[in-house]
Amino acid sequence: MPWIAVAGDADFAEVAERSRVPVLVDLGVTWCDPCRTVGPTLEQLATEHAGELKLVKVDVDTARRTAARFSVQSVPTLLVLAEGAVLARQSGAAPVACLRAWLDRALSGTGSESGAAQR
Repeated sequence: MPWIAVAGDADFAEVAERSRVPVLVDLGVTWCDPCRTVGPTLEQLATEHAGELKLVKVDVDTARRTAARFSVQSVPTLLVLAEGAVLARQSGAAPVACLRAWLDRALSGTGSESGAAQR
C-alpha cells in the first residue's frame, strides 16, 4: 500500500515532509499496547483517504532525533503534517470515530496543533 510507509531519522524528511499529500505521522513503539491498538485504526483511516493522505509510522525507540524534534513525551503521538508543517497533534490512542473527526478537522484546516481528539 503506497499510502502507508515507515520512516526513521535518516529518511523522515524524504518520506514525510516532502510528501505531495498531507501525512498522518504515527510516533510510537512496538512494545506499547496503546500504539498497537491504534495501529489498525490509523491504517483504516489511511485507506479511507488513499491518494489524499499518507500514513507514516515512526518507531521512536530507534528514531530518537525525530522524537526529540517533535517533543514526543508519550506514545502514541500522532501528527498531521502538510508541506512539513504540523497542522494537528494528538497524544494517546482514541476510538476510530474520534480520530476520524480529528483527522478530518486537521485536513479541512480547522485542526489545532495542540488539540486532542475529543472522547
